[in-house]
Amino acid sequence: MNIDELYQTIILDHYREKHHAGLREPYEAEVHHVNPSCGDELTLRVHLDGDTVSDISYHAEGCSISQASTSVMGDLLIGGSVDHALALHDKFLEMMQSQGRIEPDEDTFEDAIAFAGVSKFPARVKCALLGWSAMRDATLQATTKEN
Repeated sequence: MNIDELYQTIILDHYREKHHAGLREPYEAEVHHVNPSCGDELTLRVHLDGDTVSDISYHAEGCSISQASTSVMGDLLIGGSVDHALALHDKFLEMMQSQGRIEPDEDTFEDAIAFAGVSKFPARVKCALLGWSAMRDATLQATTKEN
């Protein structure tokens, strides 16, 4: 199996078995994002415990890339700090905007490394970023409420 096939397998596995899907309580912030270019929709909730991301839950309708990306994102961020979540968002955004020119660090990205190949297809980048953008917005709303 070559690396592209491995990445496709990771994306399909997360699409079929969506981690953290289903809106849950409690939560401090809920956002709804739409990708106007393809119609993907996502409602996402973030629950914080101090500066820790305790939970991310979501309901999504759309393509395998947007749903798999949100599933992988939850795995990476739940249990970590808010600062880590926002920093990883920025790194993921940079990777997705690189058009495949950035070689991502597997230790940092884990399964999210599969989306490096998606970055070569500009029409699909917004799909992969949908959940990450929603998480960032919800996290910033939640931290603003706490202050």
